[in-house]
Amino acid sequence: MAEDLQISTSVSKEEQYTSLIPQIEALITGESDMVANLGNICAALKEQFKWLWVGFYMVKHGELVLGPFQGPVACTRIKKGKGVCGAAWQQQQTIIVPDVNEFLGHIACSSASVSEIVLLLFKDGEVVGVLDVDSEHAAHFDSTDERYLTEILKLISFNE
Repeated sequence: MAEDLQISTSVSKEEQYTSLIPQIEALITGESDMVANLGNICAALKEQFKWLWVGFYMVKHGELVLGPFQGPVACTRIKKGKGVCGAAWQQQQTIIVPDVNEFLGHIACSSASVSEIVLLLFKDGEVVGVLDVDSEHAAHFDSTDERYLTEILKLISFNE
């Protein structure tokens, strides 16, 4: 696929996702390298939605380790149960935080982050990573984001 995305900004959030998902699928289809695919997913999401930060943390040796991302520098390692990412991993569920300042134990990798969504990445029924997205705007994420980001995560295959 060409390296250019067709970005839609003057339509609803749902329409933005439905336009972007086939493009992400085309970007990663036929590419077996996980890092390349996760990197392109991050870039596509950041380009479309202009979020502050979007990236993956991968489970390695009992903690989340920073993977491909787009945005300001980030925390490198997160323990299970710590911060929003670690809490999502521990609770085995997506977490949407309207105001990170009200989330007990939030890890402030960037002081510009105000709201956050964290979704789980599975392989063979086990959590192998999380997708973490931060916004500078309060209450930025909702069930629409959860639905479509989950759909995007299902596109990821583990062929390596």
